[in-house]
Amino acid sequence: MDKRETRGGTKRLVVIGGDAAGMAAASQARRLRKPDELEIVAFERGHFTSYSACGIPYWVGGAVEDRDQLIARTPEEHRERDIDLRLRTEVTEIDVAGRRVRTHDLESGTESWTSYDKLVIATGARPIRPDMPGADAAGVHGVQTLDDGQALIDTLARTEGRRAVVVGAGYIGVEMAEALLRRGFEVTVVNRGAEPMATLDPDMGRLVRRAMEGMGITMVDDTEVTGLRTGEDGRVRAVTTRDAEYPADVVVMGIGVEPVTDLARAAGLPLGTHGGLLTDLAMRVRGHENIWAGGDCVEVLNLVSGQEQYIPLGTHANKHGQVIGTNVGGGYATFPGVVGTAVSKVCELEIARTGLREKDASRAGLQYESVTIESTSRAGYYPDAAPMTVKMLAERNTGRLLGVQIVGGEGAGKRVDIAAVALTAAMTVEQMTALDLGYAPPFSPVWDPVLVAARKAVTKVRASR
Repeated sequence: MDKRETRGGTKRLVVIGGDAAGMAAASQARRLRKPDELEIVAFERGHFTSYSACGIPYWVGGAVEDRDQLIARTPEEHRERDIDLRLRTEVTEIDVAGRRVRTHDLESGTESWTSYDKLVIATGARPIRPDMPGADAAGVHGVQTLDDGQALIDTLARTEGRRAVVVGAGYIGVEMAEALLRRGFEVTVVNRGAEPMATLDPDMGRLVRRAMEGMGITMVDDTEVTGLRTGEDGRVRAVTTRDAEYPADVVVMGIGVEPVTDLARAAGLPLGTHGGLLTDLAMRVRGHENIWAGGDCVEVLNLVSGQEQYIPLGTHANKHGQVIGTNVGGGYATFPGVVGTAVSKVCELEIARTGLREKDASRAGLQYESVTIESTSRAGYYPDAAPMTVKMLAERNTGRLLGVQIVGGEGAGKRVDIAAVALTAAMTVEQMTALDLGYAPPFSPVWDPVLVAARKAVTKVRASR
């Protein structure tokens, strides 16, 4: 039994999970509280801490040369800051009543209990593995951790064949399709949706599909994978559907992630409809004064729809950690919610969205108008002006901005930040048209494409009244 230390008033913070949210919380708490005030013990089941999971596809594809470039802070650096970080140690049970956690050392096999005064749950997410034949075969990979990325790179280096199949066409799916294409593989993407990127409306997803096909990627949409055929050696050989079979030397599962909340569920902690932990504005687990949670294992409030949503992104995780660490350290901070901003790319195509899609608005009971415009990333006469499409949703009666989606060439994606700020400020599309944005021909047309969409939305909203 590792008894809780109370000598001299020292409290103990236990952190489950050593990536963005967990170690940001630990580091911020350490900035505010000295070791003789707050002992910090962090458990991580993997080999790495504080790394960019979002960068893994670019490491796999070769744009990032070395794995260590993705690591923001090493275990040694955390320990130098008086954080007792224990790698390859898995937490297997949370005893809420006893304020302790059971741990399993993955190297030695030993188990022990560690008591806490304050607990942070930052267990992250895991790739969804469908329950189908061959899903766990050699050559089939999910990509969520650095260990996952290294395993995939090792497989790609050993594989003699050059046929890759990506199952799923969300963010991870399209990013991994690019990575495999850049490594010289023939890439097929099998997607259950009608169009790739289900975080976009189908008409915008269609633009992504056409661009991916133009890059030489075979797109198989509106198709359900039923299994993975393996050879006598147990390695994957093909991805099967009801109507066809797609040969594969390597398969990447890109059908999304799910929150890792098994421990929380077993401990009786409150979970939302998407399986993520529910917290208050201070990121404290609802109904539990001494337990906090953050990162990919929690659900967050969407400020536009007013509904809880599961949005696993590194930007949120780092902010959660800062808020938690501040509160654990004796300060006060809140995380009010998100507007659902995300940006990605596949080769030269940039893809971005924020706010609500059409089906999100309908689900939230909102009446809306939508407009779509075509423009360019720079003044049309300036060299290398790239085409871009902007779709905007506005509430029918009020004109309040509800969402923006952008698909286009270089310079398109980060324009979504204009809309993200407008959504956070609850601006109307008419108010947006007066935004004083930067202009010069190398950067934008005189009317930025987002503002062109806002002007068109104003006209449509007025006509609907």
